[in-house]
Amino acid sequence: MMFNREKILEVCEKMSQNTLMQTLEIEYIDAGEDFLTAKMPVNPRVHQPMGLLHGGASVALAESVGSAASVMFIDSATQEVRGIEISANHLKSKKEGTVFATAKIIHKGRSIHLWEIKITDEEGSLISLCKLTNMVLSRK
Repeated sequence: MMFNREKILEVCEKMSQNTLMQTLEIEYIDAGEDFLTAKMPVNPRVHQPMGLLHGGASVALAESVGSAASVMFIDSATQEVRGIEISANHLKSKKEGTVFATAKIIHKGRSIHLWEIKITDEEGSLISLCKLTNMVLSRK
């Protein structure tokens, strides 16, 4: 299958309609043969009570981009993806601006995909480092 960046970004945006991704204003902005990048604004919508980026919002961003990235490697007519494990290390806080999540494939098996997702700020500083395991299932 020929890689088509624009088509992948279009599919990701379409999948996000009326979902948590739309609520969090996650936007898919770049794709390559082994990665997918999305951005999310940091504002009161994703803050915890102290006015900082909520760790759960970071994890939601990471799982969203990692799961969407797995869709690039499956036949969506016959297969679907389920996140089965995610871990996150939050390394730096963020009050406002934008964060960027890039999922890069670590392992691409027939039934398991393992992703590393780095969440960075506008200057490229690492905010969170996440690892996501997805299972590829047959569509019923």
